[in-house]
Amino acid sequence: MDGTEATQAETAAPDLVDTYDIGQIMRAIPHRYPFLLVDRVVEVVKNVSAVGIKNVSINENFFQGHFPEHPVMPGVLIIECMAQTAAVLVVESLGPDARGKLVYFMTIENAKFRKPVVPGDQMRVHVVREKKRGNIWKFHAEAKVDGKVVAEASYAAMILDR
Repeated sequence: MDGTEATQAETAAPDLVDTYDIGQIMRAIPHRYPFLLVDRVVEVVKNVSAVGIKNVSINENFFQGHFPEHPVMPGVLIIECMAQTAAVLVVESLGPDARGKLVYFMTIENAKFRKPVVPGDQMRVHVVREKKRGNIWKFHAEAKVDGKVVAEASYAAMILDR
């Protein structure tokens, strides 16, 4: 072998999962209104990546105070949307072993907010698992609106029993 041949595992089709609708998301993670921030999760590849969708509506309760005359989605909630998308990826990746587990933030690094997210936007959160060691998972995420990056961050989470 000259090092250029791909192994069978490298050339196999990714472990792609169907779209998670809101009911499946609610079965996967414990978040509920008003803090459930992901409407759908698509393009899930177990142990690799996921894309979450957040349809931003003027009816969101946080817009009452952020800001009444100029509604902007708070950056911390964009980060939380990233975390919830990652949590669905973790649950899908762990399969039956995920029952009874919670995903806790440990670190958030290099968070950047490039453009405000406003009512009417559809935010697509692209999450990629960077590393997994034991019960600690590291991710990088980009939030996009109309294909343009509006926010990004790297973060780590610990997976623990309830």
